Amino acid sequence: MKTIQLRRWDSAEHLKTPEDMALYLEACLQEAGDDAAFVAKALGNIARAKGMSQLANETGMGRESLYKALSGEGNPSFATILKVTRALGIELHALPAHV
Repeated sequence: MKTIQLRRWDSAEHLKTPEDMALYLEACLQEAGDDAAFVAKALGNIARAKGMSQLANETGMGRESLYKALSGEGNPSFATILKVTRALGIELHALPAHV
């Protein structure tokens, strides 16, 4: 019998381009509903794909602070979200909700 090797899925491994990152965040925002931690975790995955050290340099924030804020366990301020998305090269947009 052949043994199958499994490993944990890591979204960051599949986010190669800015377009990948923006589309991933868009999908997560649509899926999240009111779950802010889900969105923070999605940003954390994008940040890891880009490189947390580079992001820390570009935002002026500490690497450890970024890991914590974007872990899904943290509660980043909106100012942090704006700094991170700007440094990631992702624009946030608003559209009317379809009710």
